[in-house]
Amino acid sequence: MWKNHKYGMYAVIWTLLAIILFACSNNENVSIESQNNQDSPKENTDNPQKISMMFNLHVPETPDEHLEELLEEATNTELEIRWVPDNNYAESLNTAIATNNLPDVFLLKDVTLDQQKDAIRDGQYWEIGPYLDEFPNLSKLKEEVLHNTSIDGKIYTLYAGRPLSRQGLIYRKDWADNLGLDTPTNLEELYEMMRAFTEDDPDGNGEDDTIGLTDREILGTFENFATWHGAPNNWGEKDGQLMPQFMFEEYREAMDYFKSLFDNGYINKDAPVTSKTDQQAMLKNGTAGVYIGTMGDVEPMYQDAVAINPDVTLDVHNYIEGPDGEYRTRSIPGYGSMLIFPKATVETEEELKGILSFFDFLMTPEGSNLLYWGVEGEHHEIIDGKAKVIEDNMDAYNREIRPYTPFEIGEPETNGRYLGYYEYEPRAKADDLYVDNNDYLVHDPTASLESQTWSEKSETLTQIMEDATYQYFLGQIDMDGFEAAIEKWRSEGGAQVIEEYTQQWQNQ
Repeated sequence: MWKNHKYGMYAVIWTLLAIILFACSNNENVSIESQNNQDSPKENTDNPQKISMMFNLHVPETPDEHLEELLEEATNTELEIRWVPDNNYAESLNTAIATNNLPDVFLLKDVTLDQQKDAIRDGQYWEIGPYLDEFPNLSKLKEEVLHNTSIDGKIYTLYAGRPLSRQGLIYRKDWADNLGLDTPTNLEELYEMMRAFTEDDPDGNGEDDTIGLTDREILGTFENFATWHGAPNNWGEKDGQLMPQFMFEEYREAMDYFKSLFDNGYINKDAPVTSKTDQQAMLKNGTAGVYIGTMGDVEPMYQDAVAINPDVTLDVHNYIEGPDGEYRTRSIPGYGSMLIFPKATVETEEELKGILSFFDFLMTPEGSNLLYWGVEGEHHEIIDGKAKVIEDNMDAYNREIRPYTPFEIGEPETNGRYLGYYEYEPRAKADDLYVDNNDYLVHDPTASLESQTWSEKSETLTQIMEDATYQYFLGQIDMDGFEAAIEKWRSEGGAQVIEEYTQQWQNQ
């Protein structure tokens, strides 16, 4: 009898051991599987989550749905996308808000974000900042860029990243070679290039038909010169306050430098009324030798220029030292557009997390490259670790992939997307100079601040100072006249803007 109890007890022990070992084995398998699935979309047999979206369409036609289907398959989602022509996007968004017909996700630009601040503060949109650390890829978004998109220090949007500074020179390298000029490295050398391109017959045709610099109707070109001279980026600290750039001595020095270009005919004198298209045309058709702006524009500008003159050679350059021997470049806030999530349509935290999971996939190398470049071998090929659209399939790329670029979250440093491969050497060089500019950035301290007065009166206040600055360049007013414009700016709301920005800045 004792033996039977003994054998029975052994059987129970062995059974328990088998159960424990089986459970451990299963837990280990689950752990390994979970680890393997951290960086890739998990297979899900549940019904797909439906996500409605509204995006701006920056190409002529609504895109082919090929990429949309690939994204749905990879993320177990069912996407419903409203495509709105870019020129009509703000109006369509306002209509959707007024009629309570918003999607789960929609795109915001700077202006539309300002318009939604009251609704954001009223709790009509999800604050997503507390959720970002739950997602392995969204958690990689840059803190400084998220800060620039924040409202009252809280994060409500996902951003599409942009290089912080793409600014530099595009210039006629063949003209410089003809005149024995090296690439300019400071303001004096750049001035000499613009003078020589105007006065020394750089194209060798024996006619007085060229100028140094081509400019247009906004102050963007001049503001690069102001920053090179040491002026702040829009706003800067002075005597414990935030003050606008035109109240700094370095800005005035840049004004005198720029006025000399107008006085001597080294720049197109109709710049205040010149469009961007006409500004670029002057470089392409051989009228001007220097263009200042986004260096990546060198490739399309070259393609148009060489069709006019096969001997054209262009180059790009960024580094221009100021009077103190330092190089500086203006930084943008680091984003181009944002995505926001209304509570009226995204009703639960579970729904929100499902939507954020979709965008988390788009921040993987697999997702971001699929989104931006399409399918390897079908839309693009990899050369030296960079992506190049297959030329024979350019139409398919433009039809199926290019419209979806506003979906991108983050930037190549955070989402692992391939950079582009460019056979045209100056275009490849431009990308390298974007990275180089990161070491010399001048940030706008008001990027994450808010002034109610500025929101209401920015158009009027901006116009006062743009007009006065161009009037100074053209000799229509002197520095006393410029000071009078500043007083007008102050009296029409500028003084209040200074006070509001300074108070927020000091609080931060």
